[in-house]
Amino acid sequence: MQQVASMTAPPHPGLQPDTDTGTLVPAGDAVGNAVAVLDAQALAGLSALDPTGANRLVQRVLATYQGSLGRLLAQLSDALTRSDPAGMRLAAHTLKSSSASIGALELARLCAATETALRDGRVEDVPALVDALMREAGGVEAAVRARLAN
Repeated sequence: MQQVASMTAPPHPGLQPDTDTGTLVPAGDAVGNAVAVLDAQALAGLSALDPTGANRLVQRVLATYQGSLGRLLAQLSDALTRSDPAGMRLAAHTLKSSSASIGALELARLCAATETALRDGRVEDVPALVDALMREAGGVEAAVRARLAN
């Protein structure tokens, strides 16, 4: 099996550290179509839990997700740099569940693929999966930010 140490990767394109929190956030115009990355049906399901919107459930869930997204991306990137497969699996697993719950289905799929590759010992696949995951996360973060601004 290839050593995990070979999984270190350069900083992820399209992401930069936030100067206030140190978490990874999209850099400039690195994101694509912001709104399309969130599944409308998943968001409708969240909205149905607070039909009048009086409790601002969708906004609270998205704000919580936004806060955890940067932290989990930083943990994933750090674990990759440290060649820590257990740390990568934990970050990918946590991000997979929360992303699916807000309708970031492609990000959830990439997290699952990363988690599976690590579990199966396919470490050679991990850097490309993490790169794709980071790019998708940039679009998700922009979509969440746009949704919260409305």
